[in-house]
Amino acid sequence: MKSKLAMFGGQLAVPKDRRQVEWPIVTNADREAVLRVLDTGSFTPWGHGVNEIDKLELEWAQFVGTRYAAGVCNGTVALAVALAALGVGPGDEVLVTSFSFIASAIAPIYQLAIPVFVDVDPRTFNMDPRQIEEKITPRTRAILPVHFHGLPADMDEIMAIAKKHGLFVLEDAAQAPGATYKGKAVGGLGDMGCFSLNVRKNIPTCGEGGMVTTDDPVLHEKVLMLRQFGEQNQPGENRLSQILGWNYRINAVQAAFTRSQLARYPEYHAVRERNIAAFLARLAELPGILVPHVPADRTHVYHILRFRFDPVAAGLEGIAPGAFRQVLYRALRAEGVPISQYQLTPLPGQLPFQTKEGYGQGLPWTLPGVPAQRYAIEDYPQTLAVIDDSLTLQRRQLHPDSGPLLQVYADAFEKVWQNLERIEQMARSAVYEAPWQRIAQPRPYVPGETTSAS
Repeated sequence: MKSKLAMFGGQLAVPKDRRQVEWPIVTNADREAVLRVLDTGSFTPWGHGVNEIDKLELEWAQFVGTRYAAGVCNGTVALAVALAALGVGPGDEVLVTSFSFIASAIAPIYQLAIPVFVDVDPRTFNMDPRQIEEKITPRTRAILPVHFHGLPADMDEIMAIAKKHGLFVLEDAAQAPGATYKGKAVGGLGDMGCFSLNVRKNIPTCGEGGMVTTDDPVLHEKVLMLRQFGEQNQPGENRLSQILGWNYRINAVQAAFTRSQLARYPEYHAVRERNIAAFLARLAELPGILVPHVPADRTHVYHILRFRFDPVAAGLEGIAPGAFRQVLYRALRAEGVPISQYQLTPLPGQLPFQTKEGYGQGLPWTLPGVPAQRYAIEDYPQTLAVIDDSLTLQRRQLHPDSGPLLQVYADAFEKVWQNLERIEQMARSAVYEAPWQRIAQPRPYVPGETTSAS
């Protein structure tokens, strides 16, 4: 006998007292690590002797399999510093994925470079290598693939294209620390790799932080200078800047916390894999759900779980995928599953790219000689399709003790699928609006116009 859906007065599949899952897990080891820094008084990269930052950089490089790692204050800064170290500058073009967190696309703008978007593969949600070469121009300087949601991009194909055209490859591994591609960890596959240590990431700090990895000693030295006012990385009081730099340093408290978390990562990840595999196996049995796809040559660390929904495969002919997803969202949320959308539009549809105001006066797009850049979302049909028909589960699966909770979530999915005839009725009668249609329309940039209050 089927259970009544909670949205129609039935009992919740996920009790309210089982919905909160803490992440990160803060242990006594983490607290002791932070107190150790407070006791030593060595808080910055230029502390007294070898400190927590130096140790984290060494351990992170070993974890990734690179010669060097440098700590910075967050993952967005990691991308910006890496692009600067690679020499990406005004008017250069950087190829980025059309589907990611906005940091991947705004980092080039910090260097007055132009982001050029590439659509994604509909199974992996990563940059589609088959579409890269058509976006390359004489201005292209680098390719910035994102290992989205924790799954490595198609790095062999991307590296081959980069070599053919003489381009740098900068990996955005913010969501993927520990993921491997053909046995090698992400962040060590391209010229440089960047990571986020944001408190929500698989390996977090107690707030914000980032890491930049490379095998190139010249690039590493450049990163160390860029993160600290352009000064050479030497102790002492001779504060002489050699190049233009910033104050992008990580601090020792953050480093100590991450070191403690990094030490537990192998244990946590092994349990996560078992929990998530059991969860996905149950969902894969339900017609019309496409669970995360993992090619045989790589591993997934499941920072985010994304599910696509196919009404035809579910036996519901004549229903738009977006309408199906919209009703499923309401039904699953009502049952207590914290399902959500992640990104409502392709990155080029976000307002900074639609308005092209940039640094004011339209920079960097109005730099002399820079060709007009088209940021029309219809140019990214695969990204639009994924946004339209998918939902995500975030953070809950990261806790190693979340296995029983994930099984309760699976119960909720199965309950909803037992009531697909009600879902069908709602989807057929629903007034549907695509996610990107709910975003405010941009005000176009007008040369010479200021947006500041008069």
